[in-house]
Amino acid sequence: MRRKLIVVSNRGPVSFSRNDGGERVAKRGGGGLVTALRGLLALHDVTWIASAISDEDRALAEDTLDESTRDGPPFRLRFVAHEEQAYDWFYNVVSNPMLWFIQHHLWELAYAPVIDRSFHTAWDDGYAAVNAEFASAVLEELDREPDAAVFFHDYHLYLAPRLVREQRPDATLAHFVHIPWPQPDAWQVLPERMRVALHDGLLANDVIGFHSDRWRRNFVHSARELLGEEADARTITAAISVDPTEFDELASSPAVLAAEREIAARRPEKLIVRVDRTDPSKNIVRGFRAFELYLAAHPEMRRRVSMLALLDPSRQHIPEYAEYLGALQREARRVNDRFQEDGWTPIDLQIEDDFPRSVAAYKQFDVLLVNAIFDGMNLVAKEAPLVNERNGVVVLSENAGAHAELGEWVVSVNPFDVEGQAEAIHRALQMGEDERAQRLSATCAHVRSNDVHAWIERQLAALDGLAATTRR
Repeated sequence: MRRKLIVVSNRGPVSFSRNDGGERVAKRGGGGLVTALRGLLALHDVTWIASAISDEDRALAEDTLDESTRDGPPFRLRFVAHEEQAYDWFYNVVSNPMLWFIQHHLWELAYAPVIDRSFHTAWDDGYAAVNAEFASAVLEELDREPDAAVFFHDYHLYLAPRLVREQRPDATLAHFVHIPWPQPDAWQVLPERMRVALHDGLLANDVIGFHSDRWRRNFVHSARELLGEEADARTITAAISVDPTEFDELASSPAVLAAEREIAARRPEKLIVRVDRTDPSKNIVRGFRAFELYLAAHPEMRRRVSMLALLDPSRQHIPEYAEYLGALQREARRVNDRFQEDGWTPIDLQIEDDFPRSVAAYKQFDVLLVNAIFDGMNLVAKEAPLVNERNGVVVLSENAGAHAELGEWVVSVNPFDVEGQAEAIHRALQMGEDERAQRLSATCAHVRSNDVHAWIERQLAALDGLAATTRR
């Protein structure tokens, strides 16, 4: 059944710019969320509301565009142009790092954060103001299509659902939280008015989705502790996934094959791969230290194994992220200085956004290291096995949402235990071929059966089943 849907996210499925000839050109939006939500476009009538990021986006913000993904079906696109200072506060002060750091347990509480007057201003005139602008856009779209269901996404938009609900009590609202939800005490970092507003905003939805039962249970506990409200009936678990067909096609694309030839020509006997953004939550520094411990404990493997770290530079205009990039570069240099010899470099660190190279590395890994401190899901753990051709083994953090699904077939690690991670690398590299093949096959079968389309349908089914009884 085709539905009328209003999708609301900070970043949209496409962004615009001008080429050297002055012509308007569209670039496909990045990120796992945008990629996953593209599955909606073919099946439903979608209006997508997103922030205007580029100058050309802002120039188009007065109109609602009839767009296409250029490789897919049409949809309506509406940009919301925010005042520059307000958006900076919204994105660079409150959303990232504050909410992201709270929800990934990244703050060193003896030193940070410090909630001063400037943060209160960023909250009121940035985060709250931008959420209000999103809510206004949603309300205008509901005037046009009163029966449309609204799908809010992620931590940028926690306040908007309540603002919509106050004006449209009968609207059908859903919100999917793509990152971990911590237990109630973690929210004590924020002043009471802020932590209450975040939870109250989410509770205005008919359905609130999380990637794992762990995050869903934490939210239910948090809502009960902070607001005294029961949220069970409104929450669902729906694990996001990928489109296997897309990766089947990518694996044989010219760009991926060219990158794979280069990786294969340079690789030693065994290859450990990690593909991450340079985000503190990804735990890259500890991963390098774990590899150092492995090399120290197994000198027979020197020159026979290396780690290929393909890292996408993330949010470098935020000091905490820029500092972390420097820290991981220093750590890789330190490990390499200790062990490199005769042309062999233990850690091949490449910092750039190069998705074809990442897919090529997926095909070549013997061990995939995913040791995130906390992760809402981690799609790398699902993408890479689909195309791997070496019976590769996934070493996966128990704090990644993907672990709830894949734990039976991965080698599990505690993200803080670098000794344990070193031992896990050894176990994965020494594992027999039959066991490796069995684990990889089971992982691929699960991902193919539980793809991104199943994730979307789970949420739509929840709206059908719950909206009538939970609407407030």
